[in-house]
Amino acid sequence: MARPRVLSGIQPTADSFHLGNYLGALRQWVEMQETHDSYYMVVDLHALTVEWDPELLRRRTRVAAAQLFAIGLDPEKCTVFVQSHVREHTELAWILTCLTGMGEASRMTQYKDKSAKQEFVGVGLFTYPILQAADILLYQADQVPVGADQKQHLELTRDLAQRFNHRFGETFRLPQPYILKEVEKITDLQEPTAKMSKSSSSPQGILDLLDEPGPLRKKIMRAVTDTGTEIRADEENKPGITNLLRILSALTKTPIPELEKRYEGQGYGTFKKDVAEAVIETFTPIRERTQRLLADEAELDKLLAIGAERARAVAQETMEQVRERVGFLPIPR
Repeated sequence: MARPRVLSGIQPTADSFHLGNYLGALRQWVEMQETHDSYYMVVDLHALTVEWDPELLRRRTRVAAAQLFAIGLDPEKCTVFVQSHVREHTELAWILTCLTGMGEASRMTQYKDKSAKQEFVGVGLFTYPILQAADILLYQADQVPVGADQKQHLELTRDLAQRFNHRFGETFRLPQPYILKEVEKITDLQEPTAKMSKSSSSPQGILDLLDEPGPLRKKIMRAVTDTGTEIRADEENKPGITNLLRILSALTKTPIPELEKRYEGQGYGTFKKDVAEAVIETFTPIRERTQRLLADEAELDKLLAIGAERARAVAQETMEQVRERVGFLPIPR
């Protein structure tokens, strides 16, 4: 029986992934490569929706790819590639753009949020959910691991697939969301009511996968907590402690009620030290493997070339159908 196909991507817009990325998406990607036909990409085309520096983008794309392999993605078990290495993404995105109404594109809430934070707002920021739809539909994905903030974009993807299928004949599968509930919300260490995010968090509020142990420990020990000394989950009154409990629970696979019992009467100091050790123990081997991969660029590029070749084979098959159905002439051989 064929495995369900899954597709997901991550932007190379920072020098390191962070804990929110790892728990909310990347760790789940590693698990899914065992049960799914998995396609994972570094979405460098999406990275152009904010101001970018070409050399920095190139470097960060390699760093992002190296981290994906370092967390445990295995090229023998899944396909890891760079989005711009498969040109069919932009071709399908244009076709889908021509099938998208201005009204439905305008309703995308992430556009409103992101455009408010940028001085220059390019058309790409407005249309990037359509490129995201093309990413997904190109690979005929059955499931898409998404955070709650991306569900609206997946709904647009399904709408566009249905519209295309209705107008031109059955072509695309309708993807389903795959959401990991228990680690959906990892928050900023300094602003525990806000999501941990490269675009809005302060450096002290983010735990980067490539941070050294010293800075990681310091950030956790300085994490904002709450009045009192009781270690219990209470989203409203103790958001800082709740966030740290969620982190420790996710990294050690220990239920939160069990952690609450373990730290009863112990105070914040001991608890924070244990959170720091769990983070360092998880991140150190990832950082070391990333550094080794980046030290051998030729080998890293070879792994990405293998992934791109596999991805292109699927993308080209989809696009042959799409081109024929929308009325394009066959490409002369």
